[in-house]
Order: sequence, then structure tokens, then C-alpha cells
Amino acid sequence: MLDFFTIFSKGGLVLWCFQGVRGPAAACTEPVNALIRSVLLQERGGNNSFNHEALTLKYKLDNQFELVFVVGFQKILTLTYVDKLIDDVHKEFRDKYRNEFQQKGTLGLLNGTFDFKEDFLHLLREAEESSKIRAPTAMKTFEQSVKSQKTVKSMIETRGEKPKEKAKNKKNKGSKKEASGTEAATVLSKAAPDAKQNPPAATGDREELTKDEILQKNREEFFKKRLKGGEKSNKSPKPETQKEKGKKPRVWELGNSNAKVLDYSNSTTNGNTDTCPTEEYDPNMALGDRDREPGRLYDLEYESDEEEPEEEKVIQNPSQPRAKKGGLGGMFGMLKGLVGSKSLTREDMDSVLEKMKDHLIAKNVAADIAVQLCESVAKKLEGKVMGTFTTVTSTVKQALQESLVQILQPQRRVDMLRDVMDAQRHRRPYVVTFCGVNGVGKSTNLAKISFWLIENGFSVLIAACDTFRAGAVEQLRTHTRRLNALHPPESHSGRTMVQLYEKGYGKDAAGIAMEAIAYARNQGFDVVLVDTAGRMQDNAPLMTALAKLIAVNTPDLVLFVGEALVGNEAVDQLVKFNKALADHSMAQTPRLIDGIVLTKFDTIDDKVGAAISMTYITSKPIVFVGTGQTYCDLRSLNAKAVVTALMKA
Repeated sequence: MLDFFTIFSKGGLVLWCFQGVRGPAAACTEPVNALIRSVLLQERGGNNSFNHEALTLKYKLDNQFELVFVVGFQKILTLTYVDKLIDDVHKEFRDKYRNEFQQKGTLGLLNGTFDFKEDFLHLLREAEESSKIRAPTAMKTFEQSVKSQKTVKSMIETRGEKPKEKAKNKKNKGSKKEASGTEAATVLSKAAPDAKQNPPAATGDREELTKDEILQKNREEFFKKRLKGGEKSNKSPKPETQKEKGKKPRVWELGNSNAKVLDYSNSTTNGNTDTCPTEEYDPNMALGDRDREPGRLYDLEYESDEEEPEEEKVIQNPSQPRAKKGGLGGMFGMLKGLVGSKSLTREDMDSVLEKMKDHLIAKNVAADIAVQLCESVAKKLEGKVMGTFTTVTSTVKQALQESLVQILQPQRRVDMLRDVMDAQRHRRPYVVTFCGVNGVGKSTNLAKISFWLIENGFSVLIAACDTFRAGAVEQLRTHTRRLNALHPPESHSGRTMVQLYEKGYGKDAAGIAMEAIAYARNQGFDVVLVDTAGRMQDNAPLMTALAKLIAVNTPDLVLFVGEALVGNEAVDQLVKFNKALADHSMAQTPRLIDGIVLTKFDTIDDKVGAAISMTYITSKPIVFVGTGQTYCDLRSLNAKAVVTALMKA
């Protein structure tokens, strides 16, 4: 049973609606609004189905008249006739009100009355009956089987004879071996021309055997000879001295076997600035550009070269004969082909979309997402009437660019400075948790974000919750010293702008984060940045520990740090991180990733596809982009710059 079926324009005007289940109108409105927000506006039309709570929604776009057909039913039901129903309704509705759409346009939608209930119920009954007609295929009876047609004589096997089918199969399978055996036999006969002949008794025995048995015996003798020869050639003299197995650990002259001596972290010095002395060094090495405006987060820039003109595919009307070359006929024929005189079909776009898909994959977009993007563009353009002097390539390219820009501007925008000021008004610290796989630059970009927050006048407490990797605490301590050197307390009314909270190694990360947040609340810090250990998405124990840290401390922002070098791996990482956070969360509505930090963006030139892959798979924004190794190399994402780089030939 269908919950609802609705037809509305892309402008948001509902033309007709059918509600199959009694209830308030909001039961139909909320799922459709979710479909518009999450799929249609976000350019995610590659799949024609969408799940919202307990409902499954299937939709179809009519690009010629700018209509959307949506049907909703319970997720637990398997309705095989839904696809046929939505196609039939689409065709019937178009045919019935075609003249009204073409003649009156938008006014026809506003003033028109669409009495479609009887037609819809008739199509629904037909679709339901067609699904019932398809009865399951019955099993064959014994008389219909091949075995019943065989006679008893054909099933009797005599000794020394084999069935014809098996003999043929064996002959086919052994043909290659026979060929190789005969070649090897000829080589052996040439190599040893003086070999002894078989005695006459053996030939007499072979005459008594069947041909297959003789062939099998020859094969066994041949393989025995080969095996003996291989064993002789494989024998090699044993080495005089054998090396000892295993690897001896290197012993350094000034080394110390006690691991506690190597642990320079001190858990009793939190909040004490004496243990973090200022470091004297060249600030140009840490800041990079000295002419920048302090505290400003610049947009990502990309310089696009002038694109070379491409050979564009022009739609030609197949029903009209080609004009003759030369003269006015050729001129008018060319103009007739350029002018949009027909609507786009899937066949017109297939070759262009295939090239676009290969281009996106070459630019580091994940293969599955490239396919879905092209499928979404095809559904968006199919049936659309071409404009004057436009070509298929330019139309598809423009639609793809619009889709990519829309994808990179998801529905939620993260404004960290505004959120920090809001937390200040409530007298609590703003907590940010960084997570990601190993080696992507979590600690480095955490230090960059700390520097940016300090320049905007906020005090920062860094929580060292990476208690696994050797040197993780020392790395953060070094960053803390350098940040305090760049922003000494004297410049901020004697207030230390950044401090490190750490408890050494081997401790519970969730407990350290909880203590750090309590310490920041008592000491009046504005922001707490929680650094976590890098972990692969398949490591279940570490993913459980991360989910516990997030569930226990409920941070305001969870940032996934990923590098721009990855392609298909980006999808796998984000999907499994979100799945692990959802599976191991104790809350009814699990906390997932809120935003993305894209690192190493300066190493990829124009292969910026990872940004598309990560945003498409999570629907979350890219909050920061790391573009270098100094504290100032932090940018905000510029969607148009990324799309320009992505579409560059």
C-alpha cells in the first residue's frame, strides 16, 4: 500500500497529491521536504530512491516541464510495481496536461486545476494487477526433464568403454597436455638418438590395452622422467656457514634500556608555564607571509589558465536529411544543427558523460562517486530542450560544474568563531575533537588552528589525548612553546594564550579529555582542542575507544582530518569512521563527523577530487584546508576555485 503520491514543480508548487494512509498532511510534507533538501538541492540524483525514517521515497524528474513525481511507501514493504507506476503516471500526466503547460507556462500551473485522481487510481489498479499476474515459475515434472527422454540402454556402461560426452570433454581438456607431451617427446628423442628401444614383450602388452590406457601410461612415464630431472637440477651444495635467524637489536653506546628514562612527559605540570620555556627562533620560519592580516582566514586560490577550445558535439535532428556541402545550403544546415530544436536524450549525452566520468576519476574523484555524479547530471538534463546555439558538451559541462559547486556548499556551514563566542556567553569552553587515520597531519593542523584562534583573541587549551604514538606529547609541547613565543603573555595583558594539558602515555584518552575540559572550565579557557591518536578505519578496538571519547565528552565539533592525496580510500575512511561512531555510541542519536579538515592540499596541483569525494559521501563541509607547513598555511574552502581546478583539462 502506498502512503502518498505527489506531483509538484521544481519551483515548489504542489500540483496534485494523493494520500493513501489517513493522517495529517505533515506525514506527507516532511519526507518530501527532506528529499528536496538532501537530494534535489544537493545534486545527489544518481539514485532514484531516498530513505527517510520508516519511509522509502522514489522519484522521477521531468526536465522538459520542470516537474517532480514522488511516491512514498513503508520501508519494510517490497512493492515491485512502484517503478512501473511512477513511469505510467508520469506519461499519463504529461500527455493529459501537455497543452496547458506549453501554452500557459507558469501561469498555467498557478491557475490550473489538475483533476487526476480517477486516472491515478486506474493506473494503480493496473500496476497492482500486473504484479500479481507474475506467478512464481512451477517446477518441471519428470516427463519434462531431459533424464526422462534417455533410454535404459544409453545408461548402461560396459567395462573398457566410457560415455561419449565424458570422453569428448576429457579429450578437449587433455588436448593441451597432449600437445606439450608430444613436443617434449620429440625433444627427448632428438637429444638421445641412441636410446634403447622397448622390448617386444612390452609392445605385445600395449596391444592388449586400450588406446586411452596406453596414452595414460605414456604420460606417467614422461612426467616421472621430468620429475627426476628437476630433482637433480634443484640440488645445490649447502652453504658452509648459515646465518642465524632473527634480527639482533642494535645496542647504542649511550643508550638506556629503561623506557621510563625516555618519557619526557610530566603529568604534574599542567597549567604551569615554567615547564614550557619560550623558544627563541626566527618567526619567519613559522609564519611564512608577514604581510597578511592577523586573524583572517583567507580563501583558497587557484589560478586557472585559458582553456583550449574543445571539439563539441552538436545535436543533429536525425529525421532531417543532411544539407549539401558548400553554398548557402551548408551554412543553413550548420545553423540548423546548432540551434536547439530537440530535447536531450540519454543517447546524446552518453559519450560526453563517459568522457566526463574518466576526467573526474583522473582528477582523483572516487570511481563510484564519479559514476553517481554523471548519473545525476544525466537525470537532470534528460528531456530538457536545448537552448539556441548550445552544444551537448557545453550543456553537460555547465550542469556538472553547477552540481559540483552545490556539493561543495552543503546544507550546514560551520562558523567556528561565531560558535566560540556563543560558548563564551554561556561561560563554558568550546570543545573540538580531531580524528583521522595515521600520518595525515592532525597535530600540525591542530597547531595551525590554535594559532588562528589566538590571533582572533581566544585562549586555547590543547589536550594531548594521543597516548599511543611515541613523541606525540613532545610534538604538542614544541608547538605550545612556539605559539607562546609568537604570542607572549606580555602582548595579552599577562595572560598565557595557549597551554598543554597532558598525562603522559598509556592512559585512557577519554579520561584525559574529560579532565582537560574540566580544567579549561575552571581556568577560563575559551577553546579546548583535543588531539587523538591516528587509527585505521578497520581497527575495531581503537575505533571503539574513539567512539567512547566522543560519547563521554560530547564535543561541540568533531573534525575528520583527511589528506588530499587519497582517492577511493577517502570514501572508505569516512564511511567506516561514521559507521564506527554510530555503532559504538551509547546515545539514541549517535554523534557523527561534523566537518572535514583537508590537509596537504599544496601537493596535489589540480587533482582536487578528494574534496568532492569527502563532501559527497558525508554531506559535511570542509571547514579548513591545509596548504603548507607554517602556521599561516590555513585556508577556507573556495568552492568555485576547486571546481575550476577540477574541470581544467
